[in-house]
Amino acid sequence: MPAAAQSRRTRIARTLTVVGTGAAVLALPLMGATAASATTATSGTTASTTLAGYPNNLDGWIRESLAIMAEKHIPGSYNGIYRNVIRESSGNPQAINLWDSNAAKGIPSKGLLQVIDPTFNAYHVAGTSYDIYDPVANITAACNYAAARYGSIDNVNGAY
Repeated sequence: MPAAAQSRRTRIARTLTVVGTGAAVLALPLMGATAASATTATSGTTASTTLAGYPNNLDGWIRESLAIMAEKHIPGSYNGIYRNVIRESSGNPQAINLWDSNAAKGIPSKGLLQVIDPTFNAYHVAGTSYDIYDPVANITAACNYAAARYGSIDNVNGAY
């Protein structure tokens, strides 16, 4: 193999950085990076846990919400929350619906459980963020709403 090709292959192999969330992992080569900068890039990862110590992923957000819900006597189960999150947002905490009747009125559904701002504000649970895109705040407020309207998030099997 020519020296130039071998040098390029070695550089790419040494500058490979792994980026991932949850179980999905994507390997991205850092073109033109040096071995030292690749080491720096991998050490600057995002927090893997929430402030409360739960994993910073869908499983952790649901479990943290359930802990808050238990303290506040809001009914709901892991399976009920998970089922509705997957249907509403596919687990994307930044999801926003810009096409339905709420969006047409200027109040699009947002977050993991696709809550509109007035509902989020009315059913916000003390101790959670006031950011509708915060996964734990979104889940907990939506479950509080579902409990008031349907008895539990477990009873919600479609758009609500």
